[in-house]
Amino acid sequence: MSSPSLPVDSPAPGAWEELVTTALLGTDRRTLPGCPPGQEAPVALLDLAAVETVRRRAGLRPARAAERPQPAPEEPRPALPPAAARRLALLLADRPGTGSGRRGSAPDLMELLPQWLAAANERGFAPPPQALPALLDAARGRTDLRPAALTFAGPRAMWLARLNPDWRFALRTAPGGGAAAPPLEDPAQVERLWQEGLFAERVALLAAIRAREPSAARELLATTWGTERAEDRLMFLDSLRTGLGPEDEPFLEQALGDRSRNVRATAAELLSALPGSALAARMAVRAGACVAVDHTGDAPTLTVEAPHECDAAMERDGVVAKAPPGRGERSWWFGQLVEAARLGTWPGRLGGRTPEEIVTLPVADDWQGELHAAWCRAAVRQRDAEWARALLGSPAAPEAGGPGAVSLAERAKLLATLDTGERAEWVAGFIATHGLSEAFQLLGVCTVPWGGPLGRAVVDALNIARDAGSYPWSFSGVMGLAERCLDPSEAGRLDGLLAIPDEPEDASPGATGYWAESFQRLVTTLRLRATMIAELEGSEAVRT
Repeated sequence: MSSPSLPVDSPAPGAWEELVTTALLGTDRRTLPGCPPGQEAPVALLDLAAVETVRRRAGLRPARAAERPQPAPEEPRPALPPAAARRLALLLADRPGTGSGRRGSAPDLMELLPQWLAAANERGFAPPPQALPALLDAARGRTDLRPAALTFAGPRAMWLARLNPDWRFALRTAPGGGAAAPPLEDPAQVERLWQEGLFAERVALLAAIRAREPSAARELLATTWGTERAEDRLMFLDSLRTGLGPEDEPFLEQALGDRSRNVRATAAELLSALPGSALAARMAVRAGACVAVDHTGDAPTLTVEAPHECDAAMERDGVVAKAPPGRGERSWWFGQLVEAARLGTWPGRLGGRTPEEIVTLPVADDWQGELHAAWCRAAVRQRDAEWARALLGSPAAPEAGGPGAVSLAERAKLLATLDTGERAEWVAGFIATHGLSEAFQLLGVCTVPWGGPLGRAVVDALNIARDAGSYPWSFSGVMGLAERCLDPSEAGRLDGLLAIPDEPEDASPGATGYWAESFQRLVTTLRLRATMIAELEGSEAVRT
């Protein structure tokens, strides 16, 4: 059966759109010129579409060939051992959205990925090239994973990120947008990027130089400081936290006169973190004038006379004059003065007493909470471990509260100023006395893995909570932390907790089974973590 003859002259404008419309409506309702209705109309329509397709393709003018991408950079690091590479693939396959999920007593593989990446980075391994897409996808979905993931992925991740818009976050996250900072020996290149780069590139450049040579970064910032926008000045100033030292004081003192309140406040915060700064000394004089020792009573007592006004000099030094809603102005000003004052000046002003002796002195007229809370903030800002110990007090104290630690969040911040061993020992004592119900924030500041007394304290407290018939779901957060943070060597001590005991009459329905499942998952996870490290360490031993 032959098709009707096809017109061979040039198609009319809009011919393709006419064909598409006819196809959508159907040849029974619409026909084309030269295509009579009937059974062969559909065949004729398809023939016309085929001819028009050829015409459209033949009529395209060839475009200029796109520039070939540069080859991926070489990877100088040693490849992962085969067992570790297989483990990485399993961890990445468990990311959210893959359908594997976490069920029953099975370990949460995605939560183990950060530890695996940290261990691989410590050993200097490079990822398998085929794992890079999944690794970048995982980092895209979890911002907390990005630093370790991009360090492990290396320069090839930056190469891929320039080719796939979904991975552009890597260019923003990596210093310099994925490129190395210009060498300091080439000031022209540094100056060009500083003057002409995008804001994110300039922030990354300043941070990269600050990490390598703090004075060079500060001098570079000073060249354009007066012309920067207020919000940009604030971001740039924040970069000086890295490597902050006495040589930064003149620049920060200049920033105290900035027209932006936020910039002034940040400059004042940084200066107060320098114990020898003039601002810290000025604040110490102001704060010291507000606090005195009263010897007229039966025992020495601290008295407080808060400032009656916030003058211009105080505002220039970072004191915010307007108090938050519900807060008295005088107590607000007083707290800011004490927070910014050098802690080292208080023993001399208060009779030569040590920090431990100072914080045990009674404070008159209900000022103790305000004074001690300000000392807590000062200890954290100045990283003063001696004052932090005094304010924390004994972990076995009633209600686990030190003299100045008015909240668990404050205690956690104070603990962060102590070395890792002392921090873990204090938290272990807290748990031994008060259990786990209030310990979640404190555990979060302890260095991983939890070994020694801290690990044993956590395991013992979980066992006590189970035997006491405690509501198990209230411990799920601590149990999740334990899976990630307990030393894998603790797995052997948990074997005795895997049996399912008889459920007490007053226990929550299903609580015993939940505890058993949780302990099973904890033991399985700890053993898996031990295997992961062995896969890396054993292969490293062979390589070295």
